[in-house]
Amino acid sequence: MRLNQLTGRWVTIVKSRAKRPSDFAPRERQVEAETDRPCPFCPGNEEATMPALETTDGRGGWANRVVPNLYPAFEGDDGFAVQNLGPVHVMAEASGIHEVFVYSPVHDSGLHDLDDLAAAQFMQALKRRFVEHAGADRIRYTQFIVNHGREAGASLAHPHGQLLGLPFVPGEILDEERAFARFAGGCVLCTTVEAELSTGERVVMATDDVAVLCPFWSGAPYELLIIPRRHELHLQNADDASLEAVGRALRDATGHLRAALGDVAFNVGFHTAPHQHTGEYHWHVHIWPNLVTQAGFERGTGVLINIVPPEEAAEALRGVAAPA
Repeated sequence: MRLNQLTGRWVTIVKSRAKRPSDFAPRERQVEAETDRPCPFCPGNEEATMPALETTDGRGGWANRVVPNLYPAFEGDDGFAVQNLGPVHVMAEASGIHEVFVYSPVHDSGLHDLDDLAAAQFMQALKRRFVEHAGADRIRYTQFIVNHGREAGASLAHPHGQLLGLPFVPGEILDEERAFARFAGGCVLCTTVEAELSTGERVVMATDDVAVLCPFWSGAPYELLIIPRRHELHLQNADDASLEAVGRALRDATGHLRAALGDVAFNVGFHTAPHQHTGEYHWHVHIWPNLVTQAGFERGTGVLINIVPPEEAAEALRGVAAPA
């Protein structure tokens, strides 16, 4: 059993059930929800979306676009007002912001295909959106996610992510805030990077600006953690060098996953400090491949069982070259 220092929860590593990379089947090719309609995210179909909130120019067209989500989970300008409807019935309006970030004009591509310029533009566009969200009084936290593959929750094949500006701080982030506050050795992620670089056994790649690890407390096979080495609470406070390094690391990490495991489904989650947070925190990026299904024990206890030790996962990922 290993303690996840970011959440305070235990995970279980079951080496006897470990699988080789070849034992995980790549995802089935994604089928569009409506195959008789043109892709709304492809160049030339811009009228199929709501007007862009911002567009980044690219070579011969746009490099990325941010548009309002047609079916927002969070929408409206109301503050976070809790209503008690009875002894156990509590609700609040789902106000907030929900945007779609189309990060590439190329339909059959993904994070692994971004070149250095596109990776930098990806991160700079994210920074601008985080700054915009932070300026909205009703928004306390912004979550950016990428769902790759239908098994990971994507409804359209065209590469895109989602930005959600929330009127509350999610429980996962509250757990991380508490973890940073109680860690006695300074910053838990700065200390993690130093400890992992000293042995190298769970390091997939590292530069002066960023480290990519299979964390010691991995709760899922081939889980990855991208940590910028410059300590900043908020993504929007990071300098260009740090942002661009994280963009390239995200590209390379997903490329290594693809080279080792095939085109598997995965989720990406950017974790940054809540907008009004001034305590200890260090922004970072999670990558969770969707290789196993949570069963009754995991759902009933919240204790994850990982059948691939992170040391073996890191070794496998280091042993392949990311697609050029």
